[in-house]
Parts: sequence; C-alpha cells; structure tokens
Amino acid sequence: MQNKKIIIVGATSGIGRELAKLYAGTGALVGATGRRQDLLYSLQLEYPNDVITRCFDVRATDSITHIESLIQEMNGLDLLIYNSGYGETSQNLDWEIDKTTVDINVNGFIRIANFSFNYFVAQASGQLAAVSSLASVRGNPDAPAYSASKAFMSSYMEGLHIKAIKMKTAIYITDVQPGFVDTKMAKGQKRFWVAPVGKAAGQIFDAIERKKWRVYITRRWWLIAKFMQLIPDMIYRKIV
Repeated sequence: MQNKKIIIVGATSGIGRELAKLYAGTGALVGATGRRQDLLYSLQLEYPNDVITRCFDVRATDSITHIESLIQEMNGLDLLIYNSGYGETSQNLDWEIDKTTVDINVNGFIRIANFSFNYFVAQASGQLAAVSSLASVRGNPDAPAYSASKAFMSSYMEGLHIKAIKMKTAIYITDVQPGFVDTKMAKGQKRFWVAPVGKAAGQIFDAIERKKWRVYITRRWWLIAKFMQLIPDMIYRKIV
C-alpha cells in the first residue's frame, strides 16, 4: 500500500481517526480533515511522515477548495472516505437539530461525494467510501432527520455504484453501514452489540481494501438490517 493516497473526511476522533492510523501504519499517505485543529495536530505528530491535515467544516461552501488543496499537496488521490457525521435525538422535532443533521449528513456529504466521483471519472480509477448507518434502513421517530439523512447517503452511494458499473470504469464504491459503535455518535437507550471503535475500524478497513460495495459493521448487524427490511410496518411501529 506504499504511496497510496487517501483522504479521510472526519478524522479527528472515533472511526475516522482509527482509519487514519490504520492507513498511515501501512505507509499510505493520509490527508486527514476535521473541525478540531488540536486533534488533527496530535494525529499528525503521531505520523509525521504519513499524515497531512486540513482543518475545515464540511458545511462550508469552500470545502472542495480544501479537498483540492490536499490532492495537490498529496500529488493525487486513490481513495476518499467520507466519515463526517452528526446525530442527535430529536424527540420534540427540534429544527436546529434537523437542520444541522441535513447540513452535515446530506449537503456536506453530497458536495464532496459528487466532486470525488467526478475526479475519479477524470482519472479513470479510484474508490469512494462513506460511513452511513444501519439507521438508513427505516425511519426512526426519535431521530427522523438522522435516519433520513443516512438513507440519502446510502441511496446516493448505491446510485454511484450502479453508475460506475454501467460506465465500465475502475471506480469502486463502498457504503459502510455500522450498527452501534462505541463513539460519541452512539446514542439512545436501546443499544446492544456495541462494537469497540478499533474493531469497527478494522472491519471497515478490510471491506474497503476488498472493494466491497456495501458492508455492515460489525458483520452480524447484517441480520438486523434484513430483519428491519422485512418486518411488517405494524410490528416495526411497536418496537421503535
């Protein structure tokens, strides 16, 4: 993996930071982004020869300028991982929570995903991965904007996956759908099968390297995904 060039959007903590460490440990050149400069700096100190950083918010209209700057400094791009995300319960349907959710999980995501796919089309190769959520499978009354935003991400990634196949080009799409992972994003009272962040990142790393198009993290969450897809509406409404 020497000289592989990777950008991880949302690498200051949790899954994104663990992925940055995994890739940097293989000798890949990692462009790590996030909003917290101090955390990016500490990551760069750990891997001074393998990590470069850009501090920006994905909600900013100039986010692509920062991505382009990273690509230029890295002299290319082979893989972009979109890991930036926001999730809060909104039981009272709080508008600020819903707006922030959409701004980050939808608008921030699609701006960077669209740019990345077109960049890979121009060079006829590359891989785009995005960390969505198992919440994308069905609507959730406690966090309706969150589940909807993750459904948007996964559907968009599926569209890009099919588009790449139809184009017969060497572009790969990986939609990552985690269940509960032990990060600050994991909220709610009904948590189970909570995976350590290191284990989750390891499985995501493996799935991306194998160029899998969709993966559930950890793997047994595939069972929950299929159950949620098949369960009748009347029953689903009683258990959420």
